[in-house]
Amino acid sequence: MTSNSIPIAPKGIQPIPFNWTNALFFGAVHALALLAPWFFSWSALVMVLFLHWLFGSIGICLGYHRLLTHRSLQVPKPLEYAIAIIGALALQGGPIFWVAGHRMHHLYTEDVDKDPYSARRGFWWSHMLWLFYKRREFFNRESYRQFAPDLDRQPFYRWLDRNFLLLQIPLGLVLYLLGGWSFVVYGLFVRTVLLWHSTWLINSATHLFGYRSHFSDDNSRNLWWAAVLTYGEGWHNNHHAYPNVAKAGWKWWEVDMTWWAILLLKQFGLAQKVVLPPQQG
Repeated sequence: MTSNSIPIAPKGIQPIPFNWTNALFFGAVHALALLAPWFFSWSALVMVLFLHWLFGSIGICLGYHRLLTHRSLQVPKPLEYAIAIIGALALQGGPIFWVAGHRMHHLYTEDVDKDPYSARRGFWWSHMLWLFYKRREFFNRESYRQFAPDLDRQPFYRWLDRNFLLLQIPLGLVLYLLGGWSFVVYGLFVRTVLLWHSTWLINSATHLFGYRSHFSDDNSRNLWWAAVLTYGEGWHNNHHAYPNVAKAGWKWWEVDMTWWAILLLKQFGLAQKVVLPPQQG
């Protein structure tokens, strides 16, 4: 592995091919987000903040992560499906792909070959470069689905995993009707880029910086500013020590906005079997 985190295969082993399709896609979305200064409006900025929370905290953190990956709580099936759709709108992959990748991350944390976004390969690899190389075990549906058989058994999740990208079309139409091209640029492209990098910081920064409250067989850390940007996910050492616990922030000052949403669901009787930290069980 070189210092810039580009994967070099051992002698005699076929190198990992670069995924130009993914690179061009991510590059195009970042480029379109740069149109932001020409389409600025205060209402568009409010829309970005709202969608960053909705798709990030509710869709990814609560839905894809704590509900689907770790089964830290249970909700009625129609609500589970609705939250999964919100997660798919975040444009971070379909639910089977996302859940399988994250389960591999926990099963083989920081293993340079088996963890999709191993921090041992360097900051930029774990942050985003892992998305640019064709690793069949991580990106081929026939390979990764074995790590999420509970979702793969359900036709709804198989459909959503294949068609999540198409959901951006009705979203874009709704945004255009609400606020024209300003809402489209900010609600689709600016929001997507900001949410991508917020989420990716959990794979990269929280395995390098911060403090440790628990022993875990990895370098996971609790990082306050990452927790702010990801609605509680930055308390990553807490999470790696007890991955099935629904609450990421354990101390009173470890703010976890996603946990507040879970508490609200529980208050209305919509969240059951919520897994608490050991001392709070």
